[in-house]
Amino acid sequence: MTEDKLDIIVYGASGFVGKLTAAYLAKSAPDDVRIGLAGRSRERLEQVRHRLGGRALDWPLLVADSQDRAALDGLAGRATVIATTVGPYAEYGLPLVAACAEAGTHYADLTGEVPFMRETIDRFDSVARQSGARIVHNAGFDSIPSDLGVLLLHDAVTADDAGDLERTTFVLTGLKGGVSGGTVASMQAGIADMAGDSERRRLALDAYALSPQRDKEPDVLNDGWGSEGDLRGVTHDSEIGHWLAPFVMAGVNTRVVRRSNALQDWAYGRRFRYREVTGLGDGPAGLVKASALTGGLAAFMGGMLFGPTRSALGRLLPKPGEGPSEKTRTNGFFRIEIHTTTSTGARYVARVAAKGDPGYAATAVMLGESALSLARDGDCLPPRAGVLTPATGIGRPLVDRLRTAGMTLEVARA
Repeated sequence: MTEDKLDIIVYGASGFVGKLTAAYLAKSAPDDVRIGLAGRSRERLEQVRHRLGGRALDWPLLVADSQDRAALDGLAGRATVIATTVGPYAEYGLPLVAACAEAGTHYADLTGEVPFMRETIDRFDSVARQSGARIVHNAGFDSIPSDLGVLLLHDAVTADDAGDLERTTFVLTGLKGGVSGGTVASMQAGIADMAGDSERRRLALDAYALSPQRDKEPDVLNDGWGSEGDLRGVTHDSEIGHWLAPFVMAGVNTRVVRRSNALQDWAYGRRFRYREVTGLGDGPAGLVKASALTGGLAAFMGGMLFGPTRSALGRLLPKPGEGPSEKTRTNGFFRIEIHTTTSTGARYVARVAAKGDPGYAATAVMLGESALSLARDGDCLPPRAGVLTPATGIGRPLVDRLRTAGMTLEVARA
């Protein structure tokens, strides 16, 4: 094994999503892309490499604990890009972000943890800008469909000279999939931290928690601007034609999309309003479904906020390393519509969809293609570095890659 530089290192390759990402790259990456597998156990990495077989048998294995800064510096020095699935990121992720930011190594993760992202922005954005590193959070179902869908809406509206984006609603219209122990652990950690920390609760409630310049956001600059809050109850939208219920990932995705707007000098518009919801159809049946989903989510979140119930739920849910079966992953899917009305009154809708369990099969594709784009698309990427979002760190080259991989990303005038 030589010490030549690698294009991509998959860190956490023996974890549930890490194995899926490595398998996707083994199948889909061009033959000349140099890939390594990293984690804290050589034995487990060897098992993963053996199961992958074929070209992966030649992939180097790199051992590094998430808290061993010297080992992480070594990883960052070997790679153009590190794609990490090691979470909860607030507990395990900061040393790797630091190593990549200082080394000028691109980084992609699957975090859905707003306080973690806020901390990386505050601590490492300027470092990464100086080194040229692109630190790209949320490179999976959280938050690529949201972020790239709105970017494509902006492109279409700009091409038609139809004004700025204003009232914009992401509607999840279909989803089938499972949940892994890693996702559960991240959710539990985040909710527990929020329950015991007033600053984290404030961040969770701030619609612009990830803003680079909070004093320039629409709610500050526009007199009478109402609060940009996540949907908490049931409502009906006659234009969209659905009864709407909360979407469990809205608290993360909406902050990411608003950060993308700000990082592009508020290119989507200075009166851009964005929310994410679940659409359950029209008529009485839609109302019943929306009410049931809203009640179930409220009960679950209430249980997770209370220590004893959180522990009890933890015993029933998947453990770290466990996740949906291959059949569940294969049969999964997601369908999303993002509706916008512009400042000129024009209406557009973006459609984003993919086959495969959203959080696992589809996310492995999204993370794998994000890493490939960061490693290989060079001058086609947006001209910026720092702590970024999928739209601002990778953007349109990732749209092209995901379309080639079979994902639907399209916009039409309504």
